[in-house]
Amino acid sequence: MSEQVWAGGQVTERAHCVLAPNPGPMTLDGTNTWVLLEPGSTEAVVIDPGPLDEGHLARVVDTVTAAGARVTETILTHGHHDHAEAAPRFAELTGSRIRAVGRGHDDLADGSVIRAGGLEVRVVATPGHTSDSVSFALAADHALLTGDTVLGRGTTVVAHPDGELAAYLSSLERIADLTGNGEVTRILPGHGPVVPDAKAMVAFYRTHRRERLEQVRQALADGAAQEADPVEGVLTRVYADVPQEVWPAARMSIRAQLDYLGVG
Repeated sequence: MSEQVWAGGQVTERAHCVLAPNPGPMTLDGTNTWVLLEPGSTEAVVIDPGPLDEGHLARVVDTVTAAGARVTETILTHGHHDHAEAAPRFAELTGSRIRAVGRGHDDLADGSVIRAGGLEVRVVATPGHTSDSVSFALAADHALLTGDTVLGRGTTVVAHPDGELAAYLSSLERIADLTGNGEVTRILPGHGPVVPDAKAMVAFYRTHRRERLEQVRQALADGAAQEADPVEGVLTRVYADVPQEVWPAARMSIRAQLDYLGVG
């Protein structure tokens, strides 16, 4: 996976990315806030307004206004702050309603369709990164908006204990089915650049997970299971080449893997 400079912008006929100014080890270039708009329509859907940054929210509103539209739906891929913190403020600015999993109102359900001015976005439940993670299929553009389930660069974390590896593996299988039948050819992720070959990226993710699990099994056999903290034992054996700034995330993924393997 080569490094790419990513700054957002119009990426499909219906999808425009406004990049939030929150780059970092976990957020890559920043959070991708997606503006979805059917050509010629006056109603826009915004996915993941991001962190609470007034300048960023103003840029999102300006993008919609410049297209001659207004935001009618604000929807969330999951509840992590770098995606969802600004949702109440953004809804206030735009007069839109917030839709998400498990928020107590306007909840999203697998298979439900969000419509706005001719645009249709289908909800695809993809738990695993978090229990509330969902993706959104934009069939007209053969695209899937994946939040943190599949990133534009590198791999994601299974955020144990809320995130769960068995669910995540099932979600990858589900996305692989969508790429296999041609329904989805590109991925619009929550962080990083657009993935033009969705099928190849999902195959890479699935292979990576299998290989990591095998490495964890080997680390346990090599003595990590007998250490006072097996998580640290696995970390030093399997993730030694990972920058220490992302070790907290690695520990979450290790805990998810140990849980999956039945190791207490």
